[in-house]
Amino acid sequence: MAGAAQSMIRTVTLFASAGVMLVVLALPNHPGQMNYNGLVHWPIELSVLLFAMLALGRTRGVASGLALVLVSVTLLKLADLASFAAYNRAFNPVSDLFLVEAGVGLLSDSVGAASAYFVVASCVVATGFLYMLLRGGLKAWERVALPGPARVVALAAALATGGWAVADTGHHLGYWTFEKSPPGSARTTRVAVARIGDVRETVADLERFRQAAQVDPMRDIVGAFDRLEGRDILLIWIESYGRASIDNPEYAPTHLDTLRRAERQIAGAGLEMKSGWVTSPTAGGQSWLAHGALGSGLWTADNARYRAMIASGQKWLFHLAAEAGYRTAAVMPAITMAWPESAAMGFEHVFEAKDIPYAGEPFNWVTMPDQFTLAAYDALLPDDPRPDFIQVALISSHAPWTPVPEMLPWDEIGNGTEFNEMAARGPTPRDLWKDRAAVRDAYRRSVDYSLNAVFSHVARLGEDAPLVIVAGDHQAAGLIAGSDNRDVPVHMIAPPGVLSLIDGWGWTGGMIPARELEAQRMDGFRNAFIRAFSSVEQVAEVAP
Repeated sequence: MAGAAQSMIRTVTLFASAGVMLVVLALPNHPGQMNYNGLVHWPIELSVLLFAMLALGRTRGVASGLALVLVSVTLLKLADLASFAAYNRAFNPVSDLFLVEAGVGLLSDSVGAASAYFVVASCVVATGFLYMLLRGGLKAWERVALPGPARVVALAAALATGGWAVADTGHHLGYWTFEKSPPGSARTTRVAVARIGDVRETVADLERFRQAAQVDPMRDIVGAFDRLEGRDILLIWIESYGRASIDNPEYAPTHLDTLRRAERQIAGAGLEMKSGWVTSPTAGGQSWLAHGALGSGLWTADNARYRAMIASGQKWLFHLAAEAGYRTAAVMPAITMAWPESAAMGFEHVFEAKDIPYAGEPFNWVTMPDQFTLAAYDALLPDDPRPDFIQVALISSHAPWTPVPEMLPWDEIGNGTEFNEMAARGPTPRDLWKDRAAVRDAYRRSVDYSLNAVFSHVARLGEDAPLVIVAGDHQAAGLIAGSDNRDVPVHMIAPPGVLSLIDGWGWTGGMIPARELEAQRMDGFRNAFIRAFSSVEQVAEVAP
């Protein structure tokens, strides 16, 4: 009787451990596969693992090593799920590891440090528990006693199913092609092989990028921006402002109405406008990649490239402006920690959150509302006879999009405490993000607030306004934007006659870029901007 019970326990253990491995191997790495068709399939690797354990028997270290590999690939698939949801791309182990720390920081700001640490600790415990489950399950299969001939059969089956997994992986990754896809799926193997390839390609790409960064036809330009005749330049970044504001029917009615109203206000102030599209190197976050691409003229598509760009000594627009006699400054209300890389960007003055005299309460992660930043930035700079080139990076339309500020009359803006009542409103990020429709509505209202704040401020500048560039940094995440498109609107606003210098760009007059207008990559803006507003011709050819 006892023997029968033990046999039953061993059988249940074998099936249960196989079930755990099935779940791990069947886990998709893309949100679009989180459905019945994506989840219900036979992972070929499960057959390989089980036959291999039966064939090898009690071989030291095999179960532990395989369990570690399975846990590692599972974490990679979970990272892919998060990265596709947030940035519309797979996780890159070389360039994205630091995002884990950044994500913990954002979580802490959104739900509190204690809750964030609890989540992190829970993830660590869950990872360890999964490892123990997988290791124990694999050991259960290696303890199955088989006669010699049966082990030979198991080894042959492991090799056959292993070859099957290789065939499936190569077919789906494009190494070879069959008329029909092999039955079953080796999705986990595909993910692992693809990421190994990504790592190798990233390393090679970085070397190509470093070489390209050494060739800059604008490096030695003299007298940049002389066609502006000493006019100030103001670059304003609107967080998460992308093509969805124009194309997505959830957002377009609100944002197009705001843009049309802004167009009337700005025209009434005696200013002209042109709008176009540029393609951002990022989506869903990592605004610094967009700032880097536009400012440096290099395609900073990931953090590895961004760090290489910082180390390269590439001159940003702000370096060239400083050499042409401009005073340069960055107003960065999102910066709350050390920002040493700013020294490589050409800014004479950097104003972080602590340097901006906001005495009000934060809006969760958002340190201050955009209207206050726009009201305060001009007073941060001392009197100086030089023209200014100022970057202002706004953040009210940054996730978690709660609470959403409201516009106040400009003459009521004081030390920021006038926003405290708004900052105390709900819902909390935790409550808001339980309802995807509510999140999208909050995003719609946040971007609309930022648009109203920016263009109301620009209209107040009047006929003596600087050349104003208003750019979206990136689209929101795909689940918010409703698209994987990475185009963002860029608006240029100036007194009459200035914008005739970019007539050759083909941009649309007014505040709404034509939908059919071709988007240019964001890294091309730097050289095109220099060429448009500078009379000096470079020896080397520079693509517009």
